[in-house]
Amino acid sequence: QVQLVQSGGGLVQAGGSLTLSCAASGRTFSRSAMAWFRQASGQERECVTYDDLTYGRTYYANSVKGRFTISRDNAKNTVYLQMNSLKPEDTAVYYCAADFGRATVRSDDYHYWGQGTQVTVSS
Repeated sequence: QVQLVQSGGGLVQAGGSLTLSCAASGRTFSRSAMAWFRQASGQERECVTYDDLTYGRTYYANSVKGRFTISRDNAKNTVYLQMNSLKPEDTAVYYCAADFGRATVRSDDYHYWGQGTQVTVSS
């Protein structure tokens, strides 16, 4: 059974940093598309970033470019989201997602999801 288990998140002041982790089990995700999405209250889920090793592409939403970084530790089957210079508008529930197809920004294209973790940035 494939599982993505998230950790990290919490409350941070504007300008601070947080790191989210997403550990996969049940299958090796070293060549899969891995992504982070977020969903703010009352808004649609949006793709923050993805990393597609098979096609050699990494994507960042304009709103996080230069502040967020996606990375992987394939030995641990874990993907990370390093978030720096956080802003109140980054407040949302963050989800990791994985798929063995091509990475996209569409949530419907991902079969595997983490449980979500709240990130709250205070002003």
